[in-house]
Amino acid sequence: MKKIIKKASQIITGAAAAATLMAGRVMAAEASVNPGAAENPAQAGAETAKANGMPSDLVGVNGVFTKITNTVLYAVGIISVIMLIYGGLRYVVSGGDSKKVTDAKNTIMYAIVGLIISILAYAIVNFVINAVGGETTV
Repeated sequence: MKKIIKKASQIITGAAAAATLMAGRVMAAEASVNPGAAENPAQAGAETAKANGMPSDLVGVNGVFTKITNTVLYAVGIISVIMLIYGGLRYVVSGGDSKKVTDAKNTIMYAIVGLIISILAYAIVNFVINAVGGETTV
């Protein structure tokens, strides 16, 4: 059984390596056909792999990375606010029990830290996207 698993993992690894090499060849072919692609190979690769209806920019206001990071950061922010409310409710219903009060305070503190981190991450992502060449999303 171990030999079968080992052979299967070797086959999967080999197939992934072959796919990676083929992707490199496709991007190189695109660069030779489209001379502007050599300036931004990542964008050229995105253009090569783009299907109909997909966004064409990696960065910028409508870029793929911008949309993904904004969605994740909004989700983290919403979860932080929900945990802040939950910690407040736990604090109110703790009934003076020191263990429950401490747990509620920790929940509130971690929720605030999470909210601050999500806001800072949003600012950092927008700064990096602006530095790369896209526009800010704010």
